[in-house]
Amino acid sequence: MPRQTLIYNTLTKKKEVFEPVNSPHVGLYACGPTVYSDPHLGHARQAITFDILFRYYTHIGYKMRYVRNITDVGHLEDEVSGEGEDRITKKARLEQLEPMEVVQYYTNRYHLFLDRLNVKRPSIEPRASGHIIEQQQLIRKLLENGFAYESNGSIYFDVEKYDKDNDYGKLSGRKIEDLLSNTRDLDGQSEKKNSLDFALWKKASPEHIMRWPSEWSDGFPGWHLECSAMGNKYLGEQFDIHGGGMDLMFPHHECEIAQTKGAFGKEAVKYWMHNNMITINGQKMARSLQNFITLEELFAGSHEKLEQAYSPMTVRFFILQAHYRSTLDFSNEALQASEKGLKRLFQGYKTLQKIAAGKESTIDVNKIEEQCYEAMSDDLNTPIAISYLFDAVRIINSINDGKEKIDADSLEKLKALFQIFIFEILGLVEEESSSDDLSSDLINMILNLRMDIKANKDYSTADKIRDELTKLGIVIKDKKDGFDWELG
Repeated sequence: MPRQTLIYNTLTKKKEVFEPVNSPHVGLYACGPTVYSDPHLGHARQAITFDILFRYYTHIGYKMRYVRNITDVGHLEDEVSGEGEDRITKKARLEQLEPMEVVQYYTNRYHLFLDRLNVKRPSIEPRASGHIIEQQQLIRKLLENGFAYESNGSIYFDVEKYDKDNDYGKLSGRKIEDLLSNTRDLDGQSEKKNSLDFALWKKASPEHIMRWPSEWSDGFPGWHLECSAMGNKYLGEQFDIHGGGMDLMFPHHECEIAQTKGAFGKEAVKYWMHNNMITINGQKMARSLQNFITLEELFAGSHEKLEQAYSPMTVRFFILQAHYRSTLDFSNEALQASEKGLKRLFQGYKTLQKIAAGKESTIDVNKIEEQCYEAMSDDLNTPIAISYLFDAVRIINSINDGKEKIDADSLEKLKALFQIFIFEILGLVEEESSSDDLSSDLINMILNLRMDIKANKDYSTADKIRDELTKLGIVIKDKKDGFDWELG
């Protein structure tokens, strides 16, 4: 039996014991990108959040099927009203390309940057344009059940009719009365019965390139419908977890809930999970606000807000140091602190490999291990798990300095613990470039020269070298038979 875990369910607004629909099998659906531009730091946070869920639940014994879609049609500029130009079509028009050229280019770019962040590929990565038949079948069900209507060749979901016997808005905490009073009819919405109704199928205008035949019109699917159809196809009418960013809660996920219940008469998703936003100076990072930093800019240090380039693992570690449900504010200082923290963690792992075991132990490795598992099982609390790993680093340094002892069995357990949590679960990998190797060689050369200077009893010069290296952030530990050093 897999270990018991807790998940914060956005639908019920509380932590719940995770009980799969068909244990040990777990179905996970996470909303993927609309591929018309490069991924930014906000996209990375969502991808890493559900990568951690995928990794941890696989590790503790669940058989995961992880579906993350590619949206390549139907995502219109105004997400709330469902009006405006298709984002991919607009990009294609501006760059004088075929829409699918745009889709392929930015899908490749998305994979490229997520691979560098060591985000695992999902089990299935369906494209919306490859599931038009499934979407049309879902529309027919909604028409048959009376929750959809045709208007001038387009099909809309009837929100007011659905709300009579259901609770539209329950995920985001919105009430239909408030939504109605806060909306107004806009140009182009007159074919709807109600301003809240959303498109399941849109009749394509003559200039619209991406279109498919149907009994209603030549058109294209609504954005909300796509995820419902693909989730249903690959995970069934009921599955375990649906994830995404908080910005997708309304209207996207709210509409998904209404569609699936309207079609199948039951809730499709047992647990809804949402990661919080990345902010810059307290404001949400978003393309619409023009305050985003792409992953390419982060890795190259080419954005005006960046003081330096940050490696993919520094970015990953920065994201993991905050709980996925808390806001995470971007700053150079925070990223630089993450860079130092990550180096300290890996330095601890390297020191661990050099430690020799003794006959007895003053270290309770089982306790450290259980603390790490408890943190991860409590709604994926990565910052707490990382804090326990740093506690372990302090213990490792203490053992290395001869202040504590560890026996062979405990040493192997501690090595396995670091291997599992740093590499397998947190998905961190060591990044060593030729410049890193050269820097290490230079430091070792200087410290060996310092040892020769000390042997000649020139202690003032030896101390000066130590002090200058300390100013550069290099912590030196003199030993009877040599030295150790690490970046502070």
